Amino acid sequence: MQPTLSMDLNLLVALDALLAEGSVTGAARRLHLSAPAMSRTLSRIRRALDDPVLVRAGRHMVPTPRALELAGEVRELVERAEAVFTPGSGAGGSFDPARLERTFTLLADDALLTGIGMRLLERVRTEAPGVSLRLIPEGPGESTALREGGADLELGVVNAPAPETRVEHLFTDTNVGVVRPGHPLLAGEITPERFAAADHVTGSRRGMLHGPIDELLAAHGLRRRVVASVPTLTSALMVVAQTDLVGRTGLRLGANHVASLGLVTFEIPLELPALPLAQAWHPRYEKDPAHCWLRRCVREIARDLGPTQPPAENGSP
Repeated sequence: MQPTLSMDLNLLVALDALLAEGSVTGAARRLHLSAPAMSRTLSRIRRALDDPVLVRAGRHMVPTPRALELAGEVRELVERAEAVFTPGSGAGGSFDPARLERTFTLLADDALLTGIGMRLLERVRTEAPGVSLRLIPEGPGESTALREGGADLELGVVNAPAPETRVEHLFTDTNVGVVRPGHPLLAGEITPERFAAADHVTGSRRGMLHGPIDELLAAHGLRRRVVASVPTLTSALMVVAQTDLVGRTGLRLGANHVASLGLVTFEIPLELPALPLAQAWHPRYEKDPAHCWLRRCVREIARDLGPTQPPAENGSP
């Protein structure tokens, strides 16, 4: 029985890659194998599980219900195995990030990916050259990404996390308006009426044209015109830089883009809620030395993140 058990355990890594990539070619590339070798491995997995695992659906392959049921457990088993062989992860070991070889997946919106992710990338290159970062945007299914192993760390406003999720507050950011230098809105006090009268651009991955700002304006009996919605806050700031449209950003998170594009921020004349930004992770990583190091890096980067200029008051840039 021992040879069969050993064989099945070795197939876990391949199964994990196949479920993560959704293709034989992608899994082969991930594990540095040839496509034929991975195809043979998939055949062995199918025999071991008595299930097709991945089936063809048009040009793509999709997991079977059995594969979906196993995905989270397989990912956790692989992570545990990786932790065993991570330098310094054993009892009494001394963790050294310089010896770490691992890929971390971070889930966040584009403002956080650029505001924190780029600084994290530079720090990782210095302290842990064997580490790779996968910085991916929020998308459908992100609420289960931590639980199912699709992401190692989530950054952002963590709303309604799963009961087991660990959440650590990083800092609280403030919503500010942003315009190009010399924008007509800056020539005088920025009242709710003048703010609403301007044309706006919004960043929304879902293409939404309505949000909390519109609800607050409606309470004042006002309505603004959002003439464009773009997928990210970063692209919205680029639109602002070249037009008379009014945008929004976080005072701390948007500081670098505001400075590089030469934009001007101002206080939005509404009582917008603050942005409590946090990092969140699954409890299986709670004591993992490598993950603890990653969270410490994010924590220290967030602590040092600050605006380059205060927002303008009463239209004074």
